[in-house]
Amino acid sequence: MPIDIATNLSTIQQRIDRACQRSGRDPHQVALIAVSKKKPADLITQAAAAGQPLFGESYVQEFIDKQQQISTPIRWHFIGALQSNKVKYLRGTTELIHSVDRYSLAKEINKQWASIDQTANILIQVNVGAEQSKAGATAENVEELVRRIATLPNVKIQGLMALPPYDDDLEQVRPWFRQLRQLAQQIDDLHIPQVSMNTLSMGMSHDFEIAIEEGATLIRVGTAIFGERE
Repeated sequence: MPIDIATNLSTIQQRIDRACQRSGRDPHQVALIAVSKKKPADLITQAAAAGQPLFGESYVQEFIDKQQQISTPIRWHFIGALQSNKVKYLRGTTELIHSVDRYSLAKEINKQWASIDQTANILIQVNVGAEQSKAGATAENVEELVRRIATLPNVKIQGLMALPPYDDDLEQVRPWFRQLRQLAQQIDDLHIPQVSMNTLSMGMSHDFEIAIEEGATLIRVGTAIFGERE
């Protein structure tokens, strides 16, 4: 049975609206990123035709290939783990990089965007659950990392991103989202020059409603739009 992407997007928007209603938030404060990794370009085009403007990719080579295939004007975010030697391929093509977790990576992003006289918008990835299998700054060292990266002239920190520990019981996930919001608030209160904490990227297909209730401004949804990945 073919995937009805337009219907899936409409259903997700209704769920976003209800989550905002429950938490007293304006739905315009929450943007949906359609996570299109491992999905063909024609599905992205279908989603764009249904009114979805924002797409997230996780693999540099796949991202480059899709950009060349898709003529529809869409906005790209890079949400996956990023190696410093691959940064040059993203230069000037992404609206936001979600996964900056170390100074050396930020420094390379700064260098590449400086070469085209632009500023890269980034999020600092935080490993809220301190999981061995996941990248990200620890909650303890994120302030120090933000302060170092903030000195780079061609990088602008816009907020934080997290991939919390998975749990079928969503109430077990909620505290991780809350922790990220509180971390962002603590950093915001420091008034570090060139640092904004307006963006919180958290929540995926199974838990985005809880993330919205806890303050997410960007949710990253793939499976609920495009179906299971092969």
